[in-house]
Amino acid sequence: MSLDPDQVLRDQGFMRLALDQAHNAWLAGEVPVGAVIVRHGQVLATGYNRPITTHDPTAHAEIVALRHAATLAGNYRLPECELFVTLEPCAMCAMALLHARFSRIVFAAPDPKTGAAGSVVDLFAQPLLNHHTRLQGGVLAEPASRLLRDFFAERRAQARERRDARRGLIPVGEATELSPHDANPHDL
Repeated sequence: MSLDPDQVLRDQGFMRLALDQAHNAWLAGEVPVGAVIVRHGQVLATGYNRPITTHDPTAHAEIVALRHAATLAGNYRLPECELFVTLEPCAMCAMALLHARFSRIVFAAPDPKTGAAGSVVDLFAQPLLNHHTRLQGGVLAEPASRLLRDFFAERRAQARERRDARRGLIPVGEATELSPHDANPHDL
């Protein structure tokens, strides 16, 4: 089944907004995941990951956006809404979205560690659940994956620098100035 070209462009446009939210998460020191909730073709709410800054393990991008959308709509059920998120939802987020009765979930990058929309499990396909949400994965997957890779590469580099600093190592390529009494006269 091929998608309508207008639908593809629409989905990419909303996913770009979710990617902007993911960048906000990175700037806040959070894992860069962003979410946008759309109702009737209009953005209703946005969110980005905030578990670290809020000390709240439930503050995933999807949940942050879902809480805003439910408040704005005056209802916890949002059957006319779609979610655009830069990373495949985890089980917690998937169940919250199912409970809110979202009509459609569009995600960018798969999550091979905790993805609950097909990568690890597919909660959306469970026939015993009372609501079924349509899924679309892979929309702008490469930019979303690259953002996550770059974020974690930066984090690993920062961790190495901290570890090296604790051991008193000078990072490769950095110059340091020694005072005359730092040099051992026997080395001269």
